[in-house]
Amino acid sequence: MITIVALIILLPFAAAVAGLLGTRAGTGRRGGGSRTEPPDAAAGRRAAWFAITASAASAVLTSWLALRLALDLPGGVASWPGGGGFWDSFLPGRVEGALTLIETGSLPISVSLRGDGLSVLTGILVVMVASAVQVYSVGYMRGEPRYPSYSAFIGLFTSAMLLVVYAGDLIVLYVGWEIMGICSYLLIGHWWEDRANSRAAVKAFLVTRLGDVGFLFGIFTLGMAAGSFRIDDVLRADIPTGTLIVATLLLLMGVAGKSAQVPLQTWLPDAMAGPAPISALIHAATMVAAGVFVVARLYPLFLGARPTLDALAVIAAIGMLGAALAALAQDDLKRVLAHSTISQLAYMAGALAAGVRGTIGLTGSGGPNGPDVPYGPGLAKGDVVPGGIGPAGVRGLGEVGGDQAAIFHLLSHGAFKALLFLCAGVVIHHAGSNLMSRMGGLRAALPVTFWTMTIGFAALAGLPPSSGFFGKNAVISVIEGSDGVIQPFLYGSALLTVGVTGAYAARAWLRTFFGPARSRGEPPPGTAVHVFGGREAPRSMLWPIGVLTVPTLLLGVAWPWFAGRGVIDSGAGGASAAVDLVVALLGAGIVYALWRGDPVRDPARLLGPFRAPCERAFYADAVYAAMVARPVLRLARGVVRTDERVIDGAVRWSGRAAIGLSGVVRLVQNGNAQLYVTGLVAGLLLIAVTAAVVLA
Repeated sequence: MITIVALIILLPFAAAVAGLLGTRAGTGRRGGGSRTEPPDAAAGRRAAWFAITASAASAVLTSWLALRLALDLPGGVASWPGGGGFWDSFLPGRVEGALTLIETGSLPISVSLRGDGLSVLTGILVVMVASAVQVYSVGYMRGEPRYPSYSAFIGLFTSAMLLVVYAGDLIVLYVGWEIMGICSYLLIGHWWEDRANSRAAVKAFLVTRLGDVGFLFGIFTLGMAAGSFRIDDVLRADIPTGTLIVATLLLLMGVAGKSAQVPLQTWLPDAMAGPAPISALIHAATMVAAGVFVVARLYPLFLGARPTLDALAVIAAIGMLGAALAALAQDDLKRVLAHSTISQLAYMAGALAAGVRGTIGLTGSGGPNGPDVPYGPGLAKGDVVPGGIGPAGVRGLGEVGGDQAAIFHLLSHGAFKALLFLCAGVVIHHAGSNLMSRMGGLRAALPVTFWTMTIGFAALAGLPPSSGFFGKNAVISVIEGSDGVIQPFLYGSALLTVGVTGAYAARAWLRTFFGPARSRGEPPPGTAVHVFGGREAPRSMLWPIGVLTVPTLLLGVAWPWFAGRGVIDSGAGGASAAVDLVVALLGAGIVYALWRGDPVRDPARLLGPFRAPCERAFYADAVYAAMVARPVLRLARGVVRTDERVIDGAVRWSGRAAIGLSGVVRLVQNGNAQLYVTGLVAGLLLIAVTAAVVLA
């Protein structure tokens, strides 16, 4: 079974290698040429077959693994570290194995993989979106000379995220974590000829690396405290509370960077410089999802570090509302969706920060972390904690888990956000622009895209029966039922964000598909490869959109199933859902009323004087430029001047001194024999005179 997990990870990687190397064989060309070069059609077709076949095979194997785990029904549901009784209630089976053990002289690194409920559910999302993106890209990147390297980097990106999902060791997880950072840099800057695109890629790389420094030290702290980097061993270890708080806060830095949360959120809107399929992959299933997944994987540790969860709650409250307001003011359709991603991820972070309400109970021999395994740092049977655990480690009905709600919304968000980005790619291809001010009236020209994107926007706004309605309600129900000094602030921010989300979703929908048709034009550099003149995009772009529409709609059908396992608090869920729906409709209704009064004018005018700050994302980039970038540049220039004037100056002075001294020596070593004889005679006379004086 562990071989299946390894194949799920390695197949996209093998396709990436084949795409980078195999498609170049016999062509005499390298994969990194300019976009002005004529495309190699045969190489592109081979790369597409490699990429799509590998992604589809990984998807089939993941489905088979999920089926095997689902059919592994023990007598009592056992809960394992990092999985939790909740995840095992979905997929009771579990597979784990170590491929090798690397000795380091201190703590060994176990190259191990694990497949359980949490990892397989997330893995399904990854391979589903990756497969859709690979198929979609065949049409979207048609005629692109660097398509083989593009599809290869997507495969490597997918493989890296799957490594994070299935890793059984924190160091192995970190390897996948960092490979994703490299792939994001390569894909965001795919159209590097435009300097703005390369700058966006560098910005994404640097900002996420800043968070990854803390993430790496957090891993080291946990490994040293637990005596092992294996995730199971770390979760079983009795780590002192102070050490646990420090470690989780360090991990939170990396989570904030990868998931684009305050204060490291500024890279994600600029990442829209990449092709639309890459935006779908980053925003829905890989990079930004990794941070939420890691917190869910290590959730028992975070539950034992309440200050860390409080910090996460503040980050989430600020991020969800601030990003939603920024989305309401954007004119660029992809930037609307980018700020929306930051806001939705903040929802998930808020659910994780809320924890779980309940009382630890135990019947039988199993605890929440498996047989004879402690409940977690500082937890014991009978404690009332932010982590309700029922008999045999299974949360009961109404004991709502923050990790449950966050992952549920991660799955629903992954489906509808990938759908929205791929639909946006079709719209941009047709309109020749990212700007909604140059769109309008597209529902007749793009009927399939219109209906599928309508479903996506409904899910984003949280309207039933879409999956977004149930996922968002799961999150807000958890936040509403939590406690602590941060809870009113977090819940108020979440409720306001519901209304703002309904507003910006309605605004984007109306300005894109309704109203008078606006001028069309050629796409600006780096936004689209070509413009389709027909009614719809090619089938290779429409089929993935249609497939993603299914989970966007039907994942909500699983509502009773999830509710029966504690994702939704059955007592508060109904009332909370009604409130959420009313608030979302209120936000959408206000925007519709403004648009109906004047379809030409932008409904974002309701922000009044606050529109400019919202459009600039509250000047976060300007603040960082003033407080970080410019001071660092001034410091760098000072170091350069010091190096030139002091260090290099000393070297240059020593050189000039040596040259001057050599000039003096050269005066007596000029090759003139008469001068040499004169000097010799003068020397002899000097010696003779000196001797005479001394003897006298």
